[in-house]
Amino acid sequence: MEKQNNTQIKTQYNQTYIWLISLTAALGGFLFGFDWVVIGGAKPFYEPYFGITSAADQGWGTSSALVGCMVGAILCIVLSDKLGRKRLLIFSGFLFSLSALGTALAESFWVFNLYRIVGGVAMGIALNLSPLYIAEISPPEKRGMFVTINQLLVMIGVLLAQITNWQISLLDTELADTASFEMIAQSWSGQYGWRWMFGAEIVPALLFFILMFLVPESARWLVKNKEEEKARAVLERIGGKHYANESINEIHSTLVSGDLGKVNFRDLLRRPVPKLIGIGIFLAFLQQWSGLNVVIYYAADIFQAAGYNLKQMMLNIVVIGGVMVLSVFITLFTVDRFGRKKLLLIGTGAMTILYALIGYSFLVDQGGWVIVLLVLTNVMFYSFTLAPLLWVVLSEIFPTRIRGAAISIGALAHWIGNFTLTYSFPAIKANLGWANNFWLYGLICFAGFVIIYFILPETKGKSLEQLEKELS
Repeated sequence: MEKQNNTQIKTQYNQTYIWLISLTAALGGFLFGFDWVVIGGAKPFYEPYFGITSAADQGWGTSSALVGCMVGAILCIVLSDKLGRKRLLIFSGFLFSLSALGTALAESFWVFNLYRIVGGVAMGIALNLSPLYIAEISPPEKRGMFVTINQLLVMIGVLLAQITNWQISLLDTELADTASFEMIAQSWSGQYGWRWMFGAEIVPALLFFILMFLVPESARWLVKNKEEEKARAVLERIGGKHYANESINEIHSTLVSGDLGKVNFRDLLRRPVPKLIGIGIFLAFLQQWSGLNVVIYYAADIFQAAGYNLKQMMLNIVVIGGVMVLSVFITLFTVDRFGRKKLLLIGTGAMTILYALIGYSFLVDQGGWVIVLLVLTNVMFYSFTLAPLLWVVLSEIFPTRIRGAAISIGALAHWIGNFTLTYSFPAIKANLGWANNFWLYGLICFAGFVIIYFILPETKGKSLEQLEKELS
């Protein structure tokens, strides 16, 4: 172990190369963030255009992309270890481009949702494979930081979508803050503005599609699939010949001859993989049912309930995006120092308290800046703990031979949790009310704190192969 650590210290990494390929892969995260959040700002305008008034249609319009996300995760379970990370990320770039154009031109609600589902497939692939790809090319002692870069790009995508929505909404100078449903439907924003909100994504989507042709395939996937010379070339460019030799030997030590070039799904049932998948599924559902996606998707409804008008509401949504971006920098500077488990405990503990306070504020009808401040603080804790660290942990805990399939199961659980939360929220809120709804999320965060404390292993500072041996 001491020898391995000394080797890592002496290795001179090609930081520029690592950053370039990490940022290229993280563009998938950027597009996920943009596509994930653009719906929230467009919601007040496309709903009047399509005449959407029922809770079921509102929930479907907001969550239809998540059905595609589940399909994307399933594709990754079946294909990521067979076809590799790069090919599927290129495919997701194409789907992002198609979805942006199709959604922007949609003339019916079903066509709108069809292209949202297409974009969802791209989101499911990108959010799954971008952090996995980065984890597999990163040095062990900096892996947490480089995987978190993907989350930083997710949050920048979130912020850019919110700024885009806000600025496009300001172009409609004739739309009054107190405009009715019918007035919005006939306005420029209701007819055309929301289309530009979705269509703006096509530029970064095409850029991602083109740039992904220029990055190498994951070296670990190449070794597993009997392309060792290509893997050696990638690893030598990252850290030199000695690093390449050590890495390839370490990868081989976790594989047996029957693993090479094959995906044996029966390995998913061999100890300790089911336990690790259980941890991944739990964290995925916790990240979703901690309630922050309700704040993202339904921010307009939350701030309306807190007493803000249309333009104030759009600005508050932009501020949420700014807080999310800034918060990820906390993760970048702490994840490899303090570790994953400690940060997750801080996040779930703080969110438990904050949800209690937000629920109380709605109960006593406090409204205004108090709710905005509490929501922003909650967003901050989520954004530097649960949001990025789910993907850091998922990219680390699974064995090399079935890592792609196993992380895809965690991603599928993430999207099932996201869909069930988003689709059910209008009905839950109608039955429980705002206060009880937020208290429910507080209880879920408290349960998450307890379970993380007792079951989650720490993974910082160790190679993926070292972690595989320890967790086995």
